[in-house]
Amino acid sequence: MGLLSLCIWAPICFGVLIVALGRDLHANSVRWFSLLGSLFCFVASLMVYNEFQFGTAQMQLVENLSWIERFNVFYHIGVDGISVAFVVLTAFITVIVVIAGWEVITERVNQYMGAFLVLSGVMTGVFCALDGMLFYVFFEATLIPMYLIIGVWGGPKKIYAAFKFFLYTLLGSLLMLIALIYLYSNSGGSFDLQEWYKLPLTGSAQTLLFFAFFAAFAVKVPMWPVHTWLPDVHVEAPTGGSAVLAAIMLKLGAYGFLRFSLPITPDAAHQWAWLMIALSITAVIYVGLVAIVQQDMKKLVAYSSVAHMGFVTLGFFIFNDLGMSGGIVQMVAHGFVSAAMFLCIGVLYDQVHSREISSYGGVVNTAPKFVAFAVLFAMANSGLPGTAGFIGEWMVILAAVKFNFFLGLAAATALILGAAYTLWMVKRVYFGAVTNDDVRELKDINAREFLMLALLALSVLAMGIYPKPLTDVMGPSVAQLLDQVSHTKIPTP
Repeated sequence: MGLLSLCIWAPICFGVLIVALGRDLHANSVRWFSLLGSLFCFVASLMVYNEFQFGTAQMQLVENLSWIERFNVFYHIGVDGISVAFVVLTAFITVIVVIAGWEVITERVNQYMGAFLVLSGVMTGVFCALDGMLFYVFFEATLIPMYLIIGVWGGPKKIYAAFKFFLYTLLGSLLMLIALIYLYSNSGGSFDLQEWYKLPLTGSAQTLLFFAFFAAFAVKVPMWPVHTWLPDVHVEAPTGGSAVLAAIMLKLGAYGFLRFSLPITPDAAHQWAWLMIALSITAVIYVGLVAIVQQDMKKLVAYSSVAHMGFVTLGFFIFNDLGMSGGIVQMVAHGFVSAAMFLCIGVLYDQVHSREISSYGGVVNTAPKFVAFAVLFAMANSGLPGTAGFIGEWMVILAAVKFNFFLGLAAATALILGAAYTLWMVKRVYFGAVTNDDVRELKDINAREFLMLALLALSVLAMGIYPKPLTDVMGPSVAQLLDQVSHTKIPTP
């Protein structure tokens, strides 16, 4: 077992052990064991980053073992400059979520913590898989623990939200399975992604495959107009579930575009780029306008996630280095910022038990330390220079201007809209006079909450001020991907 297998299977093993052996009578021991497991996995992910050789686009730390020999399915994993960042991000967010649920979750603690650890391992598997069937298994397996997290620890409409989440994402993935089987049959019985990148596919085959992959990945991102499941799920999910969903699970869809849609069907990707750009710009502008009128803080941040992920897909389908790099940077930055935004809402909800903006006002008067963190994350969500939220959006806007000035101008409106809905929420919730007794009785964050928010604040600022470690590691892989996308795969007569 190599380092990547350790990152995948260690959290799964920790999670299964916690579920099997933990009981609510020993809840405190379960919490500490969960924290130990998540920290162990985070250290393993840092070792992966440390072992990674910069300056090459080759897959590294590769493990390749026969799994289902009859169908030529392999346990084939590895990371390049694009995926290694998400291995670290997944492990880091898992640590934060374990800390976030420390005091809030009092029933079925072992199942809650176990579900997040198993989910962490499975999501890491998605980012590492180099075999098509292995990718599909990990991709679908993420639904199970998240379904349970929403359905067991969610809000009043948790069953509705859990079913909506499961059905939306499952139906899209079934079309992807058909595409994988087609590629398997056309490659002489191989699920190896590297082999699929070399397949000479006809234009019509590429188009069908492109839209099959689109069905799976667009729902997961989620792109407009298949985004309607996300606000409902965020509203009903527990705070930790919302943080992981926004920070990591949405990235699985965008990552799928990078691993499947672009390199396997490059001609179709170019042919239908106009559609992807149109849907992305619609998400950036229209969904941003929808976010402005929201009265529920979780719904507002959920819609803002759709708008921010619109930048990601926009950057990918402009087909230049700055846009694609910006899209990936935006994925990582959104992982930090969106998790922080949902955790801040969770801190308020734990005391006031309301997510309505009208239930608050003047929180700065009673919880100044908390508001300092909350305003920082709100500024990052608005795209303030010096924070993680600015770097990716700025790169994508520059790429869009280079591609087409008016497209860049339309994309830039997102910064205005982002500032509008985020800062209006900040004004109504955090500033002004205290508006009611619930706010008057608010307690400021304790040491656990301070640690959780401080770790995220440091990450947001570090990435905003010095993004070089991320851009350097992914540079060669992005260049290779663009090279793959630029070469036609339609067989010559």
